[in-house]
Amino acid sequence: MRIFITGGAGFIGSNLTDRLLLDNHEVTVFDNFSTGQKKFLQNANKKKKFCLIEGDLLDQNTLNSSISDHNMVFHLAANADVRFGIEDPRRDLEQNTVATHNLLEAMRNQGIRKITFASTGSIYGESSVIPTPEDAPFPIQTSLYAASKLAGEGLISAYSEGFNFESWIFRFVSILGERYTHGHVFDFYRQLKKNSSVLNVLGNGKQRKSYLYIQDCIEGLLLSLSNSKEKVNIFNLGFNGYCQVNDSIRWICQELNASPTLKFSGGDRGWIGDNPFIFLETKKIQSLGWNPKYTIQDSIKKTVQFLKNNEWVFNKKGL
Repeated sequence: MRIFITGGAGFIGSNLTDRLLLDNHEVTVFDNFSTGQKKFLQNANKKKKFCLIEGDLLDQNTLNSSISDHNMVFHLAANADVRFGIEDPRRDLEQNTVATHNLLEAMRNQGIRKITFASTGSIYGESSVIPTPEDAPFPIQTSLYAASKLAGEGLISAYSEGFNFESWIFRFVSILGERYTHGHVFDFYRQLKKNSSVLNVLGNGKQRKSYLYIQDCIEGLLLSLSNSKEKVNIFNLGFNGYCQVNDSIRWICQELNASPTLKFSGGDRGWIGDNPFIFLETKKIQSLGWNPKYTIQDSIKKTVQFLKNNEWVFNKKGL
């Protein structure tokens, strides 16, 4: 199968690329490298069935020519900066919603009818149902990121109905593991690298979050593709449990042999749009035979080990 991956040089995308190549698929990565890293594709570049195209989803002409002759699309490209969304509201609209529309139009023009979409558990907002199932009532959206992702889901569902697409929509918790370069483990590690005596924590540290290891995530994606037959398939993807931010801090500090003084900003959330309790029900995907192999603590430890062995990622981020 010839597979087109948007955002394929990113954290999830590059890991997925390696797995699909291992499974003997032909893979084209389409990435503008706003956050992706060419170094993450070093192994892929050695494969004859791999192609890298540097391009932007807002460039419709390049997108149309690049996507031709593929069988399926994994749409992972997005602006994932939830915390700073209110500082540049148009960024989420353009990079998440408009970019998704451009991709769907390119697919329609080229006769490609299968798409897998990386959505987010943030679309549930501050759900009154915990753990939160796929059919939970939608509350008011609390972040521009989640709103833009939900709009992307709506477009994909509409194209599936109107143009006979097959779609798989995955609502992720935060993913951790090798090649991770965005989120709380990255931020805490960066702080401790500068000064191991003090750690500034947004909120009160009691926020409850669920996380999932990258390889467990990929296993869930691929298993769902081969076992679900609906026109629009929606799955939560997360670990069957959660931890407090304080737990995560403790595990990170253990791995780094650090004992910092914690300074909390206060309140029950870190920023506007930060959901203080994220825990998704995953019975639907588990019914297909999927279960994560790694705990949240395992995932955090593996992430810290990756960062310790690849501190060049901090230089890319301007440390």
